[in-house]
Amino acid sequence: MTSHQLSSGDLLADRRAQYALQYAEGGDLGAAIELQMQALELAPDWAAGWHQLGIYHEKAGDLASASDAWRRVLALTQTDIFGAGLKLSLTGQAETPPAPPSEYVEALFDGYSDRFDTALVEDLGYCVPERLTALIDAVAGTEAQFAKVIDLGCGTGLFGERIRLRTSWLDGYDLSRGMLAKAADKGVYDHLGQADIGMGFDPGEASGAIKADLVAASDVFAYFGDLDGVIGMAANLLRPGGLLAFSCEAGPEGADWLLQASLRYSHGAAYLTALMARHGLIVERLAREPIRRDGADTIEGFLVIGRRQAGDSVSAAVAPDRLTGSPDPADLTDDAKGSGPARLM
Repeated sequence: MTSHQLSSGDLLADRRAQYALQYAEGGDLGAAIELQMQALELAPDWAAGWHQLGIYHEKAGDLASASDAWRRVLALTQTDIFGAGLKLSLTGQAETPPAPPSEYVEALFDGYSDRFDTALVEDLGYCVPERLTALIDAVAGTEAQFAKVIDLGCGTGLFGERIRLRTSWLDGYDLSRGMLAKAADKGVYDHLGQADIGMGFDPGEASGAIKADLVAASDVFAYFGDLDGVIGMAANLLRPGGLLAFSCEAGPEGADWLLQASLRYSHGAAYLTALMARHGLIVERLAREPIRRDGADTIEGFLVIGRRQAGDSVSAAVAPDRLTGSPDPADLTDDAKGSGPARLM
């Protein structure tokens, strides 16, 4: 979501903000800042307008003025849907949060849902679903079938499309209802639900109490700094011997996690390995490779496959045929039984 898309409620202020955007896109940040300030004189309580002013100041290299604008945003809003607090932490004006506000992530992806597939795959060369699937094949075998798969942060269903023929039951969860609507249109999920996986998510009765053979999080953990909670939650969703497959953006060696200018987090390999062990997961694969483009830059990430141990001690890898089969219908709730189009909850 970009703040210039939200109206101030004042036609003249909106017009000046639109002119400001045009100047900014043309490289004249001085004119953009002047026009945006004129807009805010007409609409002083316009939080989105203050956020945009902060962005213009940031691009102009005036971090002090940018920080002032973002503090104004926080004073005007009850929920930080613009990520102003994240911006302040990057300028050293606030502590770095272990995760962004849920409202910010939800608004971001609701606004992105209509163009997500085109922008990510075609424009940015996003390849995580394909690469994760290839690593799953390398660990489980290309013929392995999964009784139940849970796709955390499923988005529009890019990973779901690739795993659908490998599983008897496919759940998808996402914070954004816009993304869930796009995933439902693809018709590949047996069940879809809105969930904030950073808040101790437990599907419970929503999709049947049985554990999953595969839990995937494709390009989701970049929106968390501290991964301890979400990896622990994912591990608890798995059967013994089940696989956790996820991606994250690669950070510098020795760092646990860092907030980046993109407002996404990067993570260190040693940190990931330690967390997996803490939550009873054996690291089967940890590969560092390019995952997408960001302008002229190539973003490298970690693609990770972990296996839940059978007990308290490290066990041998489970053979692919241990991952086959279908859920026992007796274990499914009435809401989760049957086939056909996915249901949004």
